[in-house]
Amino acid sequence: MATLNRRTVLAGTAAGVVGATAIGAGPALATEAPGEPTTSTPTTSTTTATTVSPADPSYQELTVGHNTRWVGTPDSVRVVYNTDQVVKAVQEAVTNNKRIAVRGGGHCYADFVFNPAVKTVIDMTQMDEVSYDSARRAFVVEAGATLLHAYQALYKGWGVALPAGLCYSVGVGGHIAGGGFGLLSRQFGITVDHLYAVEVVTVDSTGKAKIVMSTREATDPHRDLWWAHTGGGGGNFGVVTRYFFRSPDATGTTPSSQLMKPPKDVYLSAVSLPWADFDKEKFTALVRHYGDWHERNSAVSSPAHGLTSLLVMNHKSNGNIGIITQIDASVPNAAKLIEDYLVEITSPTGVDTAPLSRAVGEQGPLPAFFTPRKLPWLTSVRLLGTNNPALTNPTLRSANKSAYHRKGFTVAQAGSLYNQLTRTDFTNPVANVMLFGYGSKVNTVAPAATASVQRDSVFKALYATQWSTAADDAKNTAWLRDVYTEVYSTSGGYPVPNASTDGCYVNYPDVDITDTTQNRSGVAWSTLYYKEHYPRLQQIKKTYDPKNVFRHSQSIALP
Repeated sequence: MATLNRRTVLAGTAAGVVGATAIGAGPALATEAPGEPTTSTPTTSTTTATTVSPADPSYQELTVGHNTRWVGTPDSVRVVYNTDQVVKAVQEAVTNNKRIAVRGGGHCYADFVFNPAVKTVIDMTQMDEVSYDSARRAFVVEAGATLLHAYQALYKGWGVALPAGLCYSVGVGGHIAGGGFGLLSRQFGITVDHLYAVEVVTVDSTGKAKIVMSTREATDPHRDLWWAHTGGGGGNFGVVTRYFFRSPDATGTTPSSQLMKPPKDVYLSAVSLPWADFDKEKFTALVRHYGDWHERNSAVSSPAHGLTSLLVMNHKSNGNIGIITQIDASVPNAAKLIEDYLVEITSPTGVDTAPLSRAVGEQGPLPAFFTPRKLPWLTSVRLLGTNNPALTNPTLRSANKSAYHRKGFTVAQAGSLYNQLTRTDFTNPVANVMLFGYGSKVNTVAPAATASVQRDSVFKALYATQWSTAADDAKNTAWLRDVYTEVYSTSGGYPVPNASTDGCYVNYPDVDITDTTQNRSGVAWSTLYYKEHYPRLQQIKKTYDPKNVFRHSQSIALP
């Protein structure tokens, strides 16, 4: 396999862990592959892997993720640099009957990685190389890369991109496995719509760890494993070591023609609406018109299909509601499309927009973007990804819930949002409900084509709250449950698949979804995430993880 590399993080950054035990790089291991090439060249790093134990000073940093509610106590953390080292770490854990979890970017909202049952954590963060595989005509992104690193490497190296997430430090490994989406998804689809192949370390029925390469080719005997990683969630089938990306409509052989090209420039807009000017009727009008606009503009034929907008409704104690909007600058009348959109959803409220001068949701102030401003695409990615107080604070605790919406909120649901966001017995200015534009190109893909089954939604909803100390856990989680339960009260407190909603996003795992005292919908958590795809995912699990080595509190169960 010939490769051209674009690497911005040096391979040896974790080689000097104090008191660590070495794991040899070892010889390349054979790969199960569908055809030529029959083997996959292992990743190039020869840096010695390390084993970090509880006695090592770095242990505490390696056993907590972005959400500090979850702290692990594994026997060891294995910091790996190539696929062979992952195989060895998995094999050792299986041989010694050690429960395994995998850490990438550390952004999991639940305790899938850091919980008392896990005894071996495989830390992928040093496997972050981005390269081009000329034999497969695909870009290779190692599973430990973060989104911003991948964006910069792909764009600076070849002028290509992925329609992936907004948060700069999210790890590719888990983000892709759950489907992946972002500000370019209405224009280019979700991330896995561009996934060509995946390399996974699995464990067979004899307990042997091995590498399996799977592609989307119809003749690939391992194609099901590729399909499972197009929305089947992380931590279910094995350890993903490398993703290979090639857009389905790619032609020719030059690298720059194999993957989608992002806009050269985008227009970015950020406005706020003062909470003090809202009553329930005005707030309902804002929420309803946001939904109405997305219902009418979620076809690829819409002139605004390249426009994505976030409506960020913080608790009233924040003082503001924010609207952040981006559009491909090459779209005819792009800036006017943003202006027309803002007029359409805000003018019925009678509330005047103002510069976004303070943080809303996870996004920091953007006062310079009150009038739509043109930026180079990568500049906009870096700005929105890093202008984010929540993401850059490593001490926060959080809780989250999600929903796919096929239609906008009803009057009653909008009223429920207002009731909860204006409560005076709970005053967290960071707590929020964010609506994120979806649909358009996403919805042109058949539900069965990928494991990401929700293919006719028009926006997603993220219910979130963040706080600093364990003393505030109860009141924050209670508020989150209250707002979510009230909004979806007519369907048992969850957005069940029906004419208006379509379940939950697996990459925003909800710790309550398996609890029947919270989820009173009568719809299984597996259906809310995977719908009719769950039985197929169970069969793939049986094929590639028959011993249920890779599991967590919401993992796919063996049939």
